[in-house]
Formats: sequence, C-alpha cells, structure tokens
Amino acid sequence: MRATVGIAAAVLIAAAPVPVTARAAEAVPLAVAVAALPVTDEDGRGYDRSLFPHWVDADRDGCNTRAEVLVEEAVRMPEVGPGCRLGGGEWESYYDGRTHTEVRGLDVDHVVPLAEAWESGASEWTTDRRRDYANDLGEPVALVAVTASENRSKADQDPSQWLPPSPEALCRYVTGWATVKVRWGLTVDPAEHDALVRLAADCPGAVVGAEAA
Repeated sequence: MRATVGIAAAVLIAAAPVPVTARAAEAVPLAVAVAALPVTDEDGRGYDRSLFPHWVDADRDGCNTRAEVLVEEAVRMPEVGPGCRLGGGEWESYYDGRTHTEVRGLDVDHVVPLAEAWESGASEWTTDRRRDYANDLGEPVALVAVTASENRSKADQDPSQWLPPSPEALCRYVTGWATVKVRWGLTVDPAEHDALVRLAADCPGAVVGAEAA
C-alpha cells in the first residue's frame, strides 16, 4: 500500500485500501503468472470512461486519487496548497526516464487502462468495483505518474501494441501489467498473451505477488 502521512506535513493520507477478498498471493515468477492468465477474445462494446468513476477523494482529505499518487511518487515533495493544489516538487517518469518539475507535464496512468479492463472482464462488474479499480491505491504498481505525452501515446493499448520507450522500463512495466491483471482477475487476449510470454522470458528475476481485489 502507498505509505503516506498527514497534510500538515505536506504529505497526504492514503485513500482507504480497496477491500481485499483473498489473502495475499504468494510471489511467483512473472513467466508463471503470465502463463496462468486466462486467455480469451476481448469485447469492448459498451465501454464508456464514465463507467469507471475515477479520481475520487476516498478518505475525504481534500485530495483526490490523482493527487495522492503525485505526492506519493514525488522524488522531491511538492507543497500542498488550498484545494490540494500542488506546487514545486520533482518526479521521474519511468516510462521514458524524464524528470519533471511541473505537475502539468504528468499524467497518472492506469497501467492497465480502463478500456482494457472493460474488455478483460470489468464490463461484468458493479459500478462500485469499477470505481475501486480506477482508484486502486492498494497496489502501488496500478497507478503511476508518468510523462503525459507517453501516457497519451499509449492510450488503451496493451503490451502487444505499446511498450514504454525506455528499455530499462520494460520488465517493470510488464510486471506491473501482469500484477494488475492477476489482482483484479482480468483476462488477456491471444496477442496480448503472446507478447507477455515473450517479454516475461527476458525478465527472469521478476515476480508477481498481488493481493486479490
């Protein structure tokens, strides 16, 4: 879980964790986790971003999920002003290795995009569960602060279609993707599965150990 403290210290209290319905999974090699993901064709019919209520203020501390992630991932802490306006600070976007000193240059990315989640099983969820997914502060790899242009280049593509440009980011990204899929019981399509298998083979030290949401 993201570790945070009170706003008085210019750091935010993390939102209440997503309810956990299963015990923490034992860490397994990335390749094993990928091989266990259920493979099926995906269907995006009916998707609308508004079906995933996001950037909520779950703990009512005045700062929404996006701000919570930005504060947690800062390498130099920003000042937190009225209305949770963030000033100053510094961030490193692992997708491309760029350093940012302005929040306007950053997006908070759903590592597994909302549209991808919809196609992979979230279309069958309740709105409350989709809200929990879209604001998942209980799994640190689910939401990441990255260069805005990279996030928008990625859009809703899976790893068979898009990967972060930094070679150093690949194993981290693929592990994050698999972790979210395991945590939320999501499926993969055949092309996505093949890409994950190929990529996981190049990450022999990577492990997945997610709590089921």
